[in-house]
Amino acid sequence: MMGDSRFNLSYPLRTGLSFIIYPIQWIAMRPTVWSSEFLQMTQDRQEAQNKEIETHQKLLKQSLRALQVDQLALENLQLRNILGLRERLQTHGTAAEVLYDAADPYTRKLIVDKGALQGVSLSSPVMDEFGILGQITAVHPLVSEVTLVIDAENSIPVLNTRTGARGVAFGEAGGAPLLELRYMATNADIEVGDDLTTSGIDGVYPPGIPVAKVTQVERKAQSVFARILCAPQGKVQGARMVMILDPLLNQLPAKPAPEKTPASNSMAGKR
Repeated sequence: MMGDSRFNLSYPLRTGLSFIIYPIQWIAMRPTVWSSEFLQMTQDRQEAQNKEIETHQKLLKQSLRALQVDQLALENLQLRNILGLRERLQTHGTAAEVLYDAADPYTRKLIVDKGALQGVSLSSPVMDEFGILGQITAVHPLVSEVTLVIDAENSIPVLNTRTGARGVAFGEAGGAPLLELRYMATNADIEVGDDLTTSGIDGVYPPGIPVAKVTQVERKAQSVFARILCAPQGKVQGARMVMILDPLLNQLPAKPAPEKTPASNSMAGKR
């Protein structure tokens, strides 16, 4: 052992033995390797079959949805032609960047880098890629102030896309980034998960833009109205790029002037 440790006398013997034993080791390992490969192959095959079944089911659902969309589009076109509805109003917008939050800690407002010189006007709706953020409440030459939908003093008319019921959503006064759908009866048909969009009846917000999703519905026997809390769809916290839309009221036709009563008729009436 001392000689082997000093002069490495048994190294050639160990090398020869390892060369002779290697085929035996390789053969002994084959069952383990083959069983592992077989299990892996079986697992991969099962996963592939499951994915194929899942893909086929998704394809069937998408095909059915495509047929429904085509049918609904055709019905919508026919109804518009029958009722003589005019085309939807074209909404123009201006891209803007959020500079900073307003200094007042008791309000929910943002300052954007577009103002009167860029054509921004009061009450202009502001949205991001997810939905409505709020509206312009102050316009300066180079910047504008946006009051968010979650501000306690803000309100926005909404439409429940599931039921078609209209309502008004207010900013939550408790400070949480939520909206409250007020004045809805306790027996109103509204559920958690319902989507709320702009109704377009206020002359400010174009219809059909996402506003919020219902997250909580509380019904109490001693209360006439339900307490309904909603999470805003727009990124009211952390938004960077926004779109300032033209108010819908600017695109509506002017109200007809009241008819004047002829003077002769009025005199005849007095007689």
